[in-house]
Amino acid sequence: MYVCDVEKYDMETLRQKFYRKYTLVQNNFVRNYMNSIDWNNRLIGIKGSRGIGKTTLILQYIKQNYTPDNMVLYVSLDDLYFTANNLYDLADNFYKKGGELLAIDEVHRYPNWAIELKNIFDDMPDLRIIFTGSSLLHLQKAKADLSRRAVMYHMSGLSFREFLMFEKEEKFTSYSLPEMIKNHSQIAIEIVKRIKPLAYFENYLNYGYYPFYKENLNSFYSKLDEIILTVLEIDIPQYAPIQTANIIYLKKLLAIISHSVPFKPNLKSLSERTGISLNTMKSYLKLLNDADLLQMLYVEDKGINSLNKPEKIYLDNTNLMKALVGESMNTGNMRETFFYNQLKSNHKINAVKKADFKVDNKYIFEIGGINKQQKQIKAFQDAFIVKDDIEIGSNNIIPLWLFGFIC
Repeated sequence: MYVCDVEKYDMETLRQKFYRKYTLVQNNFVRNYMNSIDWNNRLIGIKGSRGIGKTTLILQYIKQNYTPDNMVLYVSLDDLYFTANNLYDLADNFYKKGGELLAIDEVHRYPNWAIELKNIFDDMPDLRIIFTGSSLLHLQKAKADLSRRAVMYHMSGLSFREFLMFEKEEKFTSYSLPEMIKNHSQIAIEIVKRIKPLAYFENYLNYGYYPFYKENLNSFYSKLDEIILTVLEIDIPQYAPIQTANIIYLKKLLAIISHSVPFKPNLKSLSERTGISLNTMKSYLKLLNDADLLQMLYVEDKGINSLNKPEKIYLDNTNLMKALVGESMNTGNMRETFFYNQLKSNHKINAVKKADFKVDNKYIFEIGGINKQQKQIKAFQDAFIVKDDIEIGSNNIIPLWLFGFIC
């Protein structure tokens, strides 16, 4: 009898925690990413880096579509409740009492999460499930096969456009890349009528990718440092057979890349500098890429060798650069990092000789400052100069900030 009362109390505690989160979440700014998810699927997984707003997104969805009643429940699997209770029993209890939607946060914190989600999906046919997890969450590594059950989405941080919406609390339209290329001057003119984008651009580069900057800007970098350390010391070792002593090498790799101009890897030299074997070095780079700490740029697909050695390596976003390097971050690296970061979610990006990027196997882009010239791209068709520090471009010259409005 006593044990039963404790279980009821724990279940009620979970519900009360959910209600508090439900009450506090705001819907005055909802990311467009909300509309990219097909919420009709029965099992939805949203993975992404720490701090980019996954929890807020699912709580906003719940608040838009449900009242706080017995039909919906949000839980986080890092809650102490799950040290003595399992997920399947919670879902079963919830389902039997009329539950319709179970939102599960931080699934990577729970042993055998995939097996239990599979059983919940199979045994409770009317229950809808949304779960979130680390960027490192790979279905192929799960012990149970969720690949034909779960529809997975990868969520990124705020774009520059979303940052402006967050700051100004007004809507700005996103544009396709072909539309941007064709009409960039007119698009920039319309935006500049409403806001001075360059007045906000540096702030975005420094802290605008992670929405938690709004909580307390003074503690932003200490929180971002904690995220980096948690990914290196907890998340990555959870998914890969890496010795604790070798985590220092991951930190060294990040430091080297963050100071680069940008970083063009000589893996053999890097192996010698760090004391990491060549094959281990490749696996470490992939782990950092999968954890959304790095983004690696390859030449156009030309076989397996092109996949083994990236042409360039960037940090995932400019906020990470600021956190790791501070005021000494290289301006050219910052510009290329921003461009790559804003386009990579929806476009194929490759390295190309004599320019910086080739996008969607068609468009050539050379990134630079206000004095950047045309000579590097004169041999290309569909080639563009992307300039920092200008509000409005003309002909094949496009402002760098404007690529933060690409959908």
